[in-house]
Amino acid sequence: MPAVRCKRPLPTTLRLAPGGRRGILALQYFLYFGVMGVYLPYFNLYCYHLGLSGFEVGVLSALRSVAWVLFPMAWGALADRTGRRRAIVLLCHVASTGIWAGFLVVERFAAMALLMVFYAMFYAPIISFLEAACMEILGGEKSAYGRVRRWGSISFIAVVLLFGVAVDAFPERIVVWAVAAGSLAMALAAFAMPPEPPRRAESAPGAVRMLRRRETVVFLGSAFLMLASHGAYYGFFSIHLAELGYSPARIGAAWALASTAEILAMTSSPALFRRFSLERVLLFSFAAALVRWGMLALFAAPPVVFASQLLHAFSYGTFHMASILYVDRLAAPGEKNLAQALNNAVTYGLGLMAGFFLQGALFGRIGPFGIFAASAALALAGGGLFGLTGRRSVGPPPPPEAAADVRPGALPPRRGG
Repeated sequence: MPAVRCKRPLPTTLRLAPGGRRGILALQYFLYFGVMGVYLPYFNLYCYHLGLSGFEVGVLSALRSVAWVLFPMAWGALADRTGRRRAIVLLCHVASTGIWAGFLVVERFAAMALLMVFYAMFYAPIISFLEAACMEILGGEKSAYGRVRRWGSISFIAVVLLFGVAVDAFPERIVVWAVAAGSLAMALAAFAMPPEPPRRAESAPGAVRMLRRRETVVFLGSAFLMLASHGAYYGFFSIHLAELGYSPARIGAAWALASTAEILAMTSSPALFRRFSLERVLLFSFAAALVRWGMLALFAAPPVVFASQLLHAFSYGTFHMASILYVDRLAAPGEKNLAQALNNAVTYGLGLMAGFFLQGALFGRIGPFGIFAASAALALAGGGLFGLTGRRSVGPPPPPEAAADVRPGALPPRRGG
């Protein structure tokens, strides 16, 4: 009787059921955007209360964006080449948490700027690694990305609402403490992330082949302009509302309303991408951003300001989902981590950096209404570039049922080259 050979048991994280893997992803998004729910609305406001000028606030935000350009691509290339994404992710979590603690003891602009550079060096690649892992784990069900990602938005809205009350009741330094606590929780939860599957020999990474394609360059250029148009919103929206007389709680409510709209868009992602091509979704998102920034440039009435926040469902929600899927389609096997890092570098890195610098320089000259008018012009330029030169480049997305293999790492059929 032949001997029966036992297969080597897989690590516990790899033996998780699909629902368990998605649950881990959802937890990561929940914690990541919970921290962002503190950082985005309130850290710049905290800096403003320290006495930093509008230009210095813009520089701090831009320095973080510079790191978003340089370091995710380096970390992504290293992860693709070594196949050790999980180890790199754990390093980034632990290091960024420790560095952030420095903000508890410094208040001068120069020291804060130095800390921001080192913090962002390790923090910047975390989200692109998470996006790549999500695409890998969802496999043939990538259109359900929004339903996993929405947990980040749910966390964001809850934190923004609750933290607005906390800022009213406690000293402004609670902002730094809250980010530190959230970062520590993220670092601990990162140990539950499953490792990437073994890389096939034919998938060994090389140069970023997607950069040789015209549709990639067009998309990245238009996405750069789209995120540059968000510089006024992420950098100065809270300050704008504070100058209009809004309390911290009302400012938090405005951010939370935007996230609520975003959640609704992400929940409907499977139906959305079955009915509309990625190109159509992207074009509509550009149009929504144009209208949204135009409303903030022309009106100060609270009903209009809050109504403009509903358009966040499209100017951010649908744009972000379609972008992640679009980039995943363009990228070849073996360069998925680097591709998502490149997308984040050009958009949330270069795009927001340019937006922060531009709007920071313009804020003292043309005021908040003027910088939102500039944002509308940037969104129009981005939509025009993509609509005139890029909308027919890749073709409609494959339907979810087109891929029968839904194992982690399974890839949908590629179209358009």
